[in-house]
Amino acid sequence: MGEPILALEAAELTLAGNAGPVEILKGISLSVERGQTVGLIGPSGSGKSSALMLMGGLERATGGRVMALGQDLGALDEDALARFRRANMGVVFQSFHLIPTMTALENVAVPLELAGARDAFARAEVELRAVGLGHRLDHYPAQMSGGEQQRVALARAAAPRPAILLADEPTGNLDGANGAAIMDMLFGLRDRHGATLVLVTHAPDLAARCDRVVRLVDGRVDVAQVAA
Repeated sequence: MGEPILALEAAELTLAGNAGPVEILKGISLSVERGQTVGLIGPSGSGKSSALMLMGGLERATGGRVMALGQDLGALDEDALARFRRANMGVVFQSFHLIPTMTALENVAVPLELAGARDAFARAEVELRAVGLGHRLDHYPAQMSGGEQQRVALARAAAPRPAILLADEPTGNLDGANGAAIMDMLFGLRDRHGATLVLVTHAPDLAARCDRVVRLVDGRVDVAQVAA
């Protein structure tokens, strides 16, 4: 077994609260092998999304270490961290995070342009067509349904061909039919690009599709975590 593609090593996260410091993660240790799909489950407030944010370098650990592709994320400054994330990770959020003044095509292409891709718009179109939005290239987010906006977000995450896909409750704002379609697409993107997938979910049927399921409780890994 080789080096894990992602690893939290006794990772801690403490944030400032109105009543003082709040411990969000309390020494989490978790490794993810290349090509795996891992579902993070647990009750609200258990630290699932925070653990995912540490993996993506979107939050900095206040203790322990976070490794991705052999790189210690804590050793990178903000600019280097942004470049590393842009080159190696795709992130999908519950609330889409599309730029409202840009079309679907622009929302997917602009991050590629920032990464220096000369064929950014051609690649963006390929990804949008792959998620069934070839007819929506020139539409703005406000002109699309929630399911369509999440498809744009999936295309944006997949377009750079990331080694790691992170998804935080990607179906949380969608109805059952749209949610099922989005998850089929997310796993399809994983299969097509060979990415490692880590996702946070409350949905048991979605977690059951993962290679491994890890349960968090009160900022710690539950010793009763399930291997799917």
